[in-house]
Amino acid sequence: MVRLALRNVVRQKAHTAMTLTAIFFGVAGLILAGGWVNDIFVQLAEALIHSQSGHLQVYKSGFYAAGSRSPEKYLIDDPDEIKQRISAVAGVENAMARLNFSGLLNTGRSDLPIIGEGVEPGKEAELGSFVSFVAGRQLTDKDTFGMVVGYGVAQALKLKPGDRVTLLANALEGALNSLDVEVIGVFQSFSNDYDARALKIPLPAAQELLGTKGANALVVMLKKTADTDRVATLLKGQFGPAGMEVKTWIELNDFYEKTVELYRRQFGFLQLIILVMVLLSVTNSVNMSVFERVGEFGTMMALGNTSGEVFRLIVTESVVLGLVGGCLGVMVGVALALAISSVGIPMPPPPNANIGYTAHIQIIPLSLMVSFAVGFGATVLAVLLPARRVSRIAVVDALRQNI
Repeated sequence: MVRLALRNVVRQKAHTAMTLTAIFFGVAGLILAGGWVNDIFVQLAEALIHSQSGHLQVYKSGFYAAGSRSPEKYLIDDPDEIKQRISAVAGVENAMARLNFSGLLNTGRSDLPIIGEGVEPGKEAELGSFVSFVAGRQLTDKDTFGMVVGYGVAQALKLKPGDRVTLLANALEGALNSLDVEVIGVFQSFSNDYDARALKIPLPAAQELLGTKGANALVVMLKKTADTDRVATLLKGQFGPAGMEVKTWIELNDFYEKTVELYRRQFGFLQLIILVMVLLSVTNSVNMSVFERVGEFGTMMALGNTSGEVFRLIVTESVVLGLVGGCLGVMVGVALALAISSVGIPMPPPPNANIGYTAHIQIIPLSLMVSFAVGFGATVLAVLLPARRVSRIAVVDALRQNI
């Protein structure tokens, strides 16, 4: 049966070419669309992780919900000891302390309410691979009283590297404190809203401004993003009983899951459209091929083949076409994905961002299998009804097609 089906597939060159073209274009389209959407997920996740949140953040219990109102109640008094314990966990690359505050930035001519962070400059530079500097440079550990500001802050106050400004904030005891700092650089992160109010100064300077030796948060960087849930579970078990809470980057960026869900639904609809297009294209080609060969099938039944054998032959031919077309589609899709990724796809900035990015086509084994299954399944489904109808035609009526 398989040998005969292969001969028929080779013999029907025009119809075979039409059917294979429909199948492999559909499969290749699914691979490219799925790889592009998955790349959006990966790049969005890495942008969030490597611009602001890190993979994990550790706080005193309650800080995430109420710390902005009473930060002095949620200080980590000995951040260095906890950082060492976190760094010892398998999969952790490093941990860094941050001290959050709000205040006023004054240039002598105008002022602006800001949200500030005291950071460890060296480690923050490693974390912020998705942060770009439009002017100046990043902070270093030598910049004792240096400061980098968001692009929106620089635009609002007309700041540039080298300018000296005064930072005003309430110390934890309630008294107003000030700090003279120099603008070192102007950065753009993933979020416009963040850049419109954000600035960063070295952690010792922030501690001096607020009158504390503690920190609000410990930011954890992992060697692999895929280890996030595993390491989070370990840290919760280790620090939970000590009154600490652990948040993953997904919990810190809740819109990520909403974005992923939106794109998944859109891609699911796209898959359905491609499936219908492949199904219709293959159905048209198969119908033409099958009904043009009614006389051939009538001759087979006249020679003693049963209608069931004719049905199985037609389906076997379709299975062969589905396998060949699916494999061709996978190979073409992978080749196109590699070619496109080598060049990249320039993308505009996402909503609420200024920075565009270069998209690629991810090659995902699951996407390859699903795309192959869609192409193969559509081919087999398309032939079932015409095969059933042809196999049930009376032998006499089928033989008339030879006249």
